[in-house]
Amino acid sequence: MAEALEITGVSASPGVGVGPAHLAADVMAEVPALLDTVAAEGDKLRHAVATALVELEALAARSDEESAGILDFQIEMLLDPALVEMAERRIIAGHGAALAWFGALNDYIGDIEQAPDEQLRARAVDIVDIRNRVLSALTGRPLEDFAPGSVFVGKDLEPSLFLQHDWTAGGGIILFEGSVSSHVAMLARSRSVPMVVATGRFEVANGVGVLVDANDGRVVVAPEDQQIHEARSRTNEARPPAPSRTGGVIETVDGVAIRLSAIVNDPFELKSIDPSSVAGIGLMRTEFLGNVFDQETHYDIYRQALDWAGDAPVIMRMLDLGGDKKELGVGAKESEAFMGRRGIRLLLALPEIARLQARALLRAAAHGNLGVLLPMVTVPEEFDAMRAIFEEESAALGRRGVQTRMPEIGMMVEVPAAALTLDRFSRSDFFSFGTNDLAQYLAAAARDDQSVAALYAAATPAVLRVIAQGVALAEAMKKPIGICGEMASDPRHVPALMAAGLRHFSVATNRLATIRSTIGGMYSDGRAAAEMK
Repeated sequence: MAEALEITGVSASPGVGVGPAHLAADVMAEVPALLDTVAAEGDKLRHAVATALVELEALAARSDEESAGILDFQIEMLLDPALVEMAERRIIAGHGAALAWFGALNDYIGDIEQAPDEQLRARAVDIVDIRNRVLSALTGRPLEDFAPGSVFVGKDLEPSLFLQHDWTAGGGIILFEGSVSSHVAMLARSRSVPMVVATGRFEVANGVGVLVDANDGRVVVAPEDQQIHEARSRTNEARPPAPSRTGGVIETVDGVAIRLSAIVNDPFELKSIDPSSVAGIGLMRTEFLGNVFDQETHYDIYRQALDWAGDAPVIMRMLDLGGDKKELGVGAKESEAFMGRRGIRLLLALPEIARLQARALLRAAAHGNLGVLLPMVTVPEEFDAMRAIFEEESAALGRRGVQTRMPEIGMMVEVPAAALTLDRFSRSDFFSFGTNDLAQYLAAAARDDQSVAALYAAATPAVLRVIAQGVALAEAMKKPIGICGEMASDPRHVPALMAAGLRHFSVATNRLATIRSTIGGMYSDGRAAAEMK
């Protein structure tokens, strides 16, 4: 029996797996030169891309929401004409379609792998996935799969290959490189497939037994029975095999619960979200109702969201019109842009609209866990005035025998004057940072003005400092506080936001999977688990 070889890596998905090694084959283009006319080779390439798109769309259609989100990312990449154009330039230079595609994508992958940002580097394997799928369509060579129960060993593993593989027989994943932030790492965690990354290259023959002890970030080639027994025994004492996501609650590596809620722009988005995968709706915009002055329509839509969420919270933001949202046609003039009459300022100036929406919200709140978020609050008097409207409308509906419930009423934290004085807003039930506006006001740079875009982006340190101060004030007031701005949907900012003390993130639906994966691989102070190895 060969002597056991032990290698240390980084755990990307905890658990223990044992099985015969499957060594990933190197993918090569087999057509070295132009075999047909330039036009014909171009047609072959475009046909192969179309075939790959159909395959990915079919795979997404039979996948769960999280997996489909990853495949949608690949589909969007493949729809980008720039990829085909890069390959077509090589066809014109004399390459066959397969070699042109292979070479162009390899250059692109190489650039991504050199990126300083780990999150971006982790996306390189998605491009490898696209490259291989189109190449398969060009050459007729099927995509690689491996025997159920095997341990995949290679530089990286493509997400679509992971999704197509049968993991019910066990096995595991060992990657010479890879990342805990990659899509395949996220998939492995969601399916409890043991996975160790960053082992560096090591020698192992196809079929040799391999132990993947991902609880300890350890790999053993040709393990002894005692080593397998010990690893499996420790599994029962180790932390849970995957972060808990029940109800949208994610546990960090050190066991701190982080709530992940969805941002919904209109009710049609709800069809694409599994309610059990999120902690409810952290922000549902109502601007799409801006020109609808019909209380029943408002009420029906709020009920739809509450019925979808069940017992989970649904935070409905009152009409946030003005600024860059001009669809209502009332008060939203060019002269009333970001610094003018918008959000709650506009609602208080047009109380008939505010009261209509308040009545619909009060009625809907009787049927679920509804909260109301007020936009663009600057001073406590604005908040108190809107709360008074809710109280008056509640009393009026009650006199008519209409069933209502007073929802919790919170406020967006997006105006610096409010963000720095949250302790003055004692009547607010909760707070939620709106970083899009907070950044533009802190930088005095409009977010829709490209001439000052650099200043807007540079406001991040100031935003983070204000957030940290706001979190401290909210905690002293014992009030819940979260974030629903775009920063929460950007994995690059999540570590700093967690370090600032935020524990509730509301993110765009197409970013849920990425942010879930990012948080699941971090400590609560914002450090990545990989940094602690």
